[in-house]
Amino acid sequence: MKAVLFDPFSGASGDMINACLIDIGADAGKVKDAMELAADVDVEISKTSRNGISASRVNVTTKKEGSLTLQEIVRRVKSLSLPDGVISDAVSVFNILGKAEANVHGVTLEKLHFHELGQEDAIADIVGACTAFHDLGLKDRRIYCTPVSVGRGFVEFSHGKFPVPAPAALEILKEYSLSWQSGPVEGEMLTPTGAALLAHFVSERGVCPPMRTDRTGYGAGSRETSVPNVLRVIEGEIDEALVSDRIEMLETNVDDVTGQVLGNLIDELLAAGAKDVSIIPATMKKGRSGSIIQVIAKPLDSDRLARKIIEETGSLGVRIIPVKHRLIAQREMGKVDITIKGRVFPIAVKIARDLHGALLNISAEFEDCKKASHEAGVPVREVIRLAEEEAHRVFS
Repeated sequence: MKAVLFDPFSGASGDMINACLIDIGADAGKVKDAMELAADVDVEISKTSRNGISASRVNVTTKKEGSLTLQEIVRRVKSLSLPDGVISDAVSVFNILGKAEANVHGVTLEKLHFHELGQEDAIADIVGACTAFHDLGLKDRRIYCTPVSVGRGFVEFSHGKFPVPAPAALEILKEYSLSWQSGPVEGEMLTPTGAALLAHFVSERGVCPPMRTDRTGYGAGSRETSVPNVLRVIEGEIDEALVSDRIEMLETNVDDVTGQVLGNLIDELLAAGAKDVSIIPATMKKGRSGSIIQVIAKPLDSDRLARKIIEETGSLGVRIIPVKHRLIAQREMGKVDITIKGRVFPIAVKIARDLHGALLNISAEFEDCKKASHEAGVPVREVIRLAEEEAHRVFS
C-alpha cells in the first residue's frame, strides 16, 4: 500500500510544504502558476542547500498587503480556474486556519481578518500546496506525520510576544491531534499555515509502520539554522493489513490491596479511558502475595490514569513504559437476529477486519447472548454459537 510520511524535524511552513512536494516530483510550473493566479504575488522556485542537503526553495514576494475576511478569501479561491479538488482542499485548509484564529482571538469567523498571516502569502502557499498534492496523486495515499518540531522561545505579533508554538498553530495541533515537540533551535519553526496544511493532509494518526522508501523530497525554509532547515517528505510502500495505534503501558506492583479494591479499580480505569486493564498475581519481596497492575492507554491519558491508580491503591509510583506501537484490527459493530424456539432475539456482534476488508473475527456481545439464553432457556454457549454463525453468514 502506498504511503507518504511528512517528517518536520525542523518545523513546517507553507513555503516548505510547497517546496518539498515539488522536490518529490510535483510540477513546479503548475504550482507556480496556481500560486500567482490565486494571490497578488511573485513566486520564484529554485534549488538551494541547507547544511549540505540539497532542497527545493519556494520564495513568495507579496505585491500588496491587506486585511481580508475568511469569506472574502473563500470567494476568491472558489472563483479560480483550478480543478475542483484543489479548490475544495484549499477552502478546507482556510477553514482550519480560520477556526483556529477565531478561537484564539475570541471572535466569530465572520469578523475574523487574517491580518497577522500576510494573507496573500497564505493564499498562495495554501493553493500551491493543494495543487502540488493533487498533481502528485496523493489523495489515495495514507499520509503520516512524525512529531512536529515547533522551535523554542517567543514569536512576536503586533499585539505582543507569545511563546512558541504560536497560539493559532497550537490550537490546530490540539484540534487535529498532531504530536509536537520543542526545538531544535530558537525561534518559530512551525507557522499556523504549515500546521493547517499538515492537519488537512495527514490522514493517519499514530506511528507510521515499516516503509520501503521509493523517493524523498526536501523543502527549504528561509532561515539558516544549526540543523538543516528543511521539511522532509518520504513516499514509499507499506505492507500492513492492520491499523497502527500509539499506546503506552502503565504498570505498578501492589501487595496490600484487596481483591474488591482491585476489581473496582478495573472499572474505574476503563471508565476513565483505559484501553485494557490486567491484574496479574505475583510473589513480592519477602514472599508476600501481591499483584502487578498493567494498563494499556493512549499517551494523552497516561498521566490521568496513573493518578487514578495511585489514588485507588495507595501505590507510590507508576511506571510508564513506552511502546513503539500496536497493530489492531479495524472494528465495527453489527447486529443479527437469531431464532430460538420460535422467538427472535437481536444480538449485537463485534466485527474485526484488516485494512483490505478481509474478515478476521466476529464475536457476539455476551450480555445480549446472556439475556437471550435466560429468556429462551438454552445454554449461553449455544446462543453465542448461533449468533456468530449467523454473523459470519451476513458479514462475510
